Amino acid sequence: MGGVVALAAVVAIIAVVRFDVFGDKGSGLGKGFTYDIAKLTKVDPNLILYDESAGPIVTGLAESHGIAVDLQGAIYVAGDQAICIFSQNGDLKHQIALAGTPRCLEVDADGTIYVGLKDHMEIYDAQGQRQASWESLGADAVLTSIAVTKDNIFVADAGNRVVIRYDRAGNIIRSIGQKDPDRNIPGFVIPSPYFDLAISRDGLLRVVNTGRLRIEAYTFDGDFEFSWGKPSMDIDGFCGCCNPVNIAVLPGGGFITCEKGLVRVKVYDSEGRFTGVVASPDQLVEGGEFKICEFPEQGQVGGFDVAVDSAGRVFVLDTIKNIIRIFTELKGSS
Repeated sequence: MGGVVALAAVVAIIAVVRFDVFGDKGSGLGKGFTYDIAKLTKVDPNLILYDESAGPIVTGLAESHGIAVDLQGAIYVAGDQAICIFSQNGDLKHQIALAGTPRCLEVDADGTIYVGLKDHMEIYDAQGQRQASWESLGADAVLTSIAVTKDNIFVADAGNRVVIRYDRAGNIIRSIGQKDPDRNIPGFVIPSPYFDLAISRDGLLRVVNTGRLRIEAYTFDGDFEFSWGKPSMDIDGFCGCCNPVNIAVLPGGGFITCEKGLVRVKVYDSEGRFTGVVASPDQLVEGGEFKICEFPEQGQVGGFDVAVDSAGRVFVLDTIKNIIRIFTELKGSS
């Protein structure tokens, strides 16, 4: 119980610091307050299973939000008012100009590009020509993630705290995740604009319930199946107000997770058991500096996105430096 109380205290501290670091609005902790968590930025080298094998790729964007990799290995980045497409060696192959800021994207097997703007979806063909613009989900919508199957498009809406299931024509089939005790659906708790999802190899939808610090599994019809993840300052858990911020599915069925605040990228197996680390905080952030959260005047801090290619390479979109960092599994680490 003492560990739970301590963790709650740290979460409360982070929540206060997030909104008013120095007490300028009367609610802060003061300039003299220091909470030493530097040791958390260090990770046992034996737990690190990946090596930064190439790159980084400089996106050239002033602000980046999302990353995806297609079946041929091309890398897509959403940012500014464009989608930038890079070859595996980092050359910019193509850039698609958009009318608004893209917040997320996904690429289908046939090259179709699905782009989430703030309140609606846009669809582009492989040549970058817009094919459709779907109806707005309303003024409160904040689209943050997309997953594509043969017949369905799933979109995470952090503003309305639901997952929308579309058919291929852009018709809404249903909303997933509204709190419903009768169906044992806990409801999504989304304190910040990070809300990710993916389709796992078992055919279930994985959704990150960030405020509950866990990943939940749903059927396509919206039935809650199970969850994994726990609140903890230890390396195998998730800490802060809302983590992990992004996930990706490995070819073997495991998961890659990205966390903000304490910026780290980790590996879990298909059952949600911690197996190791892709990159530690002191690898990802200069000096291992602890980044509390995002500030409106500074843009996003530490909300890195992640994608995986068919060979299992991990592509981390560093939204601080706006670069792509590429990690390859070390031999023998499996």
